[in-house]
Amino acid sequence: MSSPPKPGAFAPFGHRAFALLWTATLISNIGTWMHDVGAGWLMTTLNPSPSVVTLVQAATTLPVFLFALLAGALADRLDKRRMLILINIALTAVITVLTILVWQERMTPTLLVLFTLVIGTGAAFMAPAWQAVVPQLVPRDTLKPAIALNSMGINISRAIGPALAGILIATVGLAAPFALNAISHLAIILALVLWRPEPRPAPAYHGPILSEMATGLRHVRHNPPMVATLVRALAFFLFASAYWSLLPLIARGAEGGGSQLYGALMALIGTGAVTGALLLPRLGGRLTSDQTVQAGTIGTALALLILALSASPAVLMIAAFLGGLSWIAVLTSFNVSAQMALPDWVRARGLAVFLMVFFGSMAFGSVIWGQIAHATAVPAALLIAAAGLGLGLLATRGFKVGQGEALDLSPASAWPEAPALDGPAIAAQPAMVTVEYQIAEEDRAAFLAAMTGFAKERYRDGATAWHLHQNVEQAGLWIESFHLPSWAEHLEQHKRVTQHDADLQATVRAFDQRDTGPVVRHYIAPGSGP
Repeated sequence: MSSPPKPGAFAPFGHRAFALLWTATLISNIGTWMHDVGAGWLMTTLNPSPSVVTLVQAATTLPVFLFALLAGALADRLDKRRMLILINIALTAVITVLTILVWQERMTPTLLVLFTLVIGTGAAFMAPAWQAVVPQLVPRDTLKPAIALNSMGINISRAIGPALAGILIATVGLAAPFALNAISHLAIILALVLWRPEPRPAPAYHGPILSEMATGLRHVRHNPPMVATLVRALAFFLFASAYWSLLPLIARGAEGGGSQLYGALMALIGTGAVTGALLLPRLGGRLTSDQTVQAGTIGTALALLILALSASPAVLMIAAFLGGLSWIAVLTSFNVSAQMALPDWVRARGLAVFLMVFFGSMAFGSVIWGQIAHATAVPAALLIAAAGLGLGLLATRGFKVGQGEALDLSPASAWPEAPALDGPAIAAQPAMVTVEYQIAEEDRAAFLAAMTGFAKERYRDGATAWHLHQNVEQAGLWIESFHLPSWAEHLEQHKRVTQHDADLQATVRAFDQRDTGPVVRHYIAPGSGP
């Protein structure tokens, strides 16, 4: 029996909610890219020093690194739709004030960096929620083309926004891109008001926000497909950030360069990315996600080399197109790899960690490449970044991207009901669970190997500590124990078990010699009795 055909590249548009939010996001992102070009060019007029110009890129990305995990924890516990509406209203107000100051020519380098930080902070609190709602808009088998379409939308806006910004700056003035960005946020607000997602059951208990952030970090730390994605992302974005942060200076230093060339280069990066998004579904059957990342990394290194060695606008435009084509291949593969590695209950926090690596690398890289360009020259910084990409690809080749695509992370409902305990005081008490196994001596080595991997599952689902002990009097008796911050957290743990987790558990249970299987016991810390 043949397998059903894979959804086409545009299949997600058949889902009304996705089409609505995609269109609104496209409009808003056009405004955002106009804003970014305006801010970058404005800073070159206020202070053209490379170390100062690259602060704009750093101020845009640093807040995501600082606040994304907190934002992810909030998104996992709050109504994502309402959260996004409120943040967009606040951002509209801030950008409006920025527009007025630019129009009145009262902007300074310090003020521009501060406004960029505030706007970046708003984006930081939106990003995990936006990423996490995508699986609510389309079925799982359509998730990969949906992510590719989202990336394509961002890059369509990158093709339109910068070119439009360059024209507006030259004909209307520097305030125009900021004004249109403020107006574009209204499209997102309207789409979110019209969207009516199906209600989802909220967790019966929320722990302290710091505890929930720690739970998200532990999940990522013990999620091998996610760790591999993060390592490869760090090795790429740290060096690929060079051409983003130095592009205004590349455009200014080119033959006959200026704001229009800068806008054209940004537009061609977007055009290349849109082209890549259209090609990716065709490549999906030929290249794995890991191979796509390798090809995109090589393409980005080549683009950096061309940008470093040429001052011809025509050649720079070719490099910009190649850079955009390569960028979308890598970014979409990383995004799909992260989405597929995470279950729904921790999706926003897990994606927040991915965004922290992405934007943290971009922010740190922007500062570093600005300093290197200031100390040497822009071409030298680009050449060093190209070499770094190649070395990073070689050093991290053992971390394969896309490992989670084969895993079934749907809820399994595999655990029996936990004992009933009454009272909020008991729900907050720290908990411990023990599992007793009877293991034959000849199975000892295989059992220990299985338990080493199974420990990661316990940590992924909320355990703060895990131990395995052998009984001294009865050599075949083994006790597994794991601790949780509260009894309520253990009840949530029952709901978090995925089908993949259940398969791992079945492998471990098969070693037990008793017909009834392992013996599970529950404990709570003293303070409030059952």
